[in-house]
Amino acid sequence: MTGTESRSVGVFIDGGYYAKVDAALKKMASKSISLKGLFDFILDYVCKMDSLRKDKVSITEAHYYRGRYRVNDASSKHLLFEERKFEDTLIENDVIFHYKHLRPNPSGGVIEKGVDTWFALDTYEMTLYRQFDYVVLISGDADHEMLARKLKALKTHTILLTWDPANTGSTSRFLSEEVCTHIDMMRQAGKEPDLMKKVTIQK
Repeated sequence: MTGTESRSVGVFIDGGYYAKVDAALKKMASKSISLKGLFDFILDYVCKMDSLRKDKVSITEAHYYRGRYRVNDASSKHLLFEERKFEDTLIENDVIFHYKHLRPNPSGGVIEKGVDTWFALDTYEMTLYRQFDYVVLISGDADHEMLARKLKALKTHTILLTWDPANTGSTSRFLSEEVCTHIDMMRQAGKEPDLMKKVTIQK
């Protein structure tokens, strides 16, 4: 394949991870992730990495996975407006969202169950059938280590995008070692002084 042929990018977002990054940005800098800015950055990065023309690379599919409260619980916690507002952002950026209800746990709270498995199965299946040239995983979860290994077996260039504003060391080393390329947004910001302005918005 030459640099003038079209390339497709599939983006798969671990919603729980994304929410933690966004919460850390809000707490530390009163900022939030700009999904459009992040997608633009991904496309620019791929083009520079493989010397591709910008008009030949596109995000052909983007998916977001997360557990969430049932409507009555979300209403009682005053979460409905924020959830709908965020869904508007996903829709505006052509992101397909996938939700499973949170499940009660023995301690009386709720937990996310089955979302990581759903994320992995969908990512692998879509990559197999859509034949993406690049797959971007926005996650830091060690549970996706085998997914990354399977994607590489498909000869798909697998990119892990992580973001740790609070420097908690939350990215799994095993996951980062399995992918073809690891983009650490905090390290990248050290190389590109204006990056944070492009991929965040003021809250």
